[in-house]
Amino acid sequence: MYILKAMELSLKGRTAVVTGGTHGIGRAMSRRLAACGANVYIFDIDSDDEIDFPSHQVRCDVTSRASIQAAFDRSGVPDALFINAGTGIVKPLDETTREVWDKTISLNLTAAFETLQEGAARMKGSGKGGAIVLTASTNSYDGEESLIAYNATKAGVLGILHTAANELGPYGIRVNSVNPGLIRTRLTQAAFDTPAVIKDYFRAIPMGRGGEPDEVAKAAIFLASDWASYITGASLLVDGGQMCCKFGPWKDSEAEFNNGHWRLKK
Repeated sequence: MYILKAMELSLKGRTAVVTGGTHGIGRAMSRRLAACGANVYIFDIDSDDEIDFPSHQVRCDVTSRASIQAAFDRSGVPDALFINAGTGIVKPLDETTREVWDKTISLNLTAAFETLQEGAARMKGSGKGGAIVLTASTNSYDGEESLIAYNATKAGVLGILHTAANELGPYGIRVNSVNPGLIRTRLTQAAFDTPAVIKDYFRAIPMGRGGEPDEVAKAAIFLASDWASYITGASLLVDGGQMCCKFGPWKDSEAEFNNGHWRLKK
């Protein structure tokens, strides 16, 4: 009888690079990677003396190709590269200035491309293969209002994903993305703190709540691990089911909203 041996999700002995790894989802990725045994390098323009897990902080402005190159020179060739740095500036269409547009494109799209290009070149040169995980968004698919620049960049990230998976597959480099929905971070905390906003927003989420950074981190690390060894070019939604339904399942007659979470009435 064949007995399947239990597999441990381990990244012991592997080098992982996380851009934008000081805050929010990136910080959760970095923490979870360290817990899985990876040698973690955080590329971020910010630093944080209160990071309480093993990691190397490398000051890096991902909008500068020279800064990206210098950061990779310090980290060495990554086995896993998490391209996560980004921004979201809320502006209606008619108030989205060229400055807002250019800043968003530069950080969310151009920096993602250049980080991937630089990291992939080094990974190809090593001959060891590896994994790249991009942080896209549910906004890669929909047109949420007042986020036209952000939405355009996150749609573009999927273009990078599909092309890179195609071209890098022969080198044993897998490329995938996580696509978070509304996740509790410093950028979204104000929304989470406003029940009138999230009550209606969460009606459209079958799980009835927003997400936490670690929930995205665990999905991303799965994609970078050997457990996903035959997965490339994939976009993994981490959105509580939001993108699967046109109208939300939560009705006041059947459910109640407390502490940021819809639940069925008993």
